[in-house]
Amino acid sequence: MTETGSPLSVVLADDAVLLREGVRSLLEDEGIEVLASVGDGEQLLEEVARHRPQLAIVDVRMPPTHTDEGLVAALRLKREHPQVGVLMLSQHVAREYASELLSAEAPGIGYLLKDRVTEIDGFLDAVHRVAGGGTVIDPAVVRSLLRTPEQQRVVSRLTPREVEVLEAMAEGLSNRGIAERLFLSLSTVEKAISAIFDKLELPGDEQTSRRVQAVLRYLDER
Repeated sequence: MTETGSPLSVVLADDAVLLREGVRSLLEDEGIEVLASVGDGEQLLEEVARHRPQLAIVDVRMPPTHTDEGLVAALRLKREHPQVGVLMLSQHVAREYASELLSAEAPGIGYLLKDRVTEIDGFLDAVHRVAGGGTVIDPAVVRSLLRTPEQQRVVSRLTPREVEVLEAMAEGLSNRGIAERLFLSLSTVEKAISAIFDKLELPGDEQTSRRVQAVLRYLDER
């Protein structure tokens, strides 16, 4: 349910019928209204324009080439309907997809592995967070960054605690969520985030924009 008491509304796009119908059933069991369920990017754009849902859940790879048609459709969707949240689902970790989505600079962005759908509570939490304008990046994407030598150039300027905070930011956690995960006070988290912004030399006064810039810097160094 939304803050107004009305059901959260969603459009689904995935050419794998079993997965699509499984997600539909899961959402509807939770009282979420699935306005349309389609199998390609063009249909997705048509149904979003028709229904104006709060959220679109989109597979990265869809017909005709099964490469990045879903991502392309999602980026176009964010340009044409920035108020609609987009939660991308992918079979494999692809850091570039998360980075490109974040570059859209619009509220309500998420990138999860399809395996997360079976972690029902976490998946539903991501659905609500993205529909509400938040950012959710799969922890597996964040962890994969730690394996690259290039990523160390970014984090070498940060303390171990600041790295932990930045990783949590990349997953889309709020300041309070970071504090709860890392067992820190809210003021300690706020100081760490301010230090991250300064050390990464991120311009701007608006904190939300700087958070996105910090995460983009983190994702792009790969």
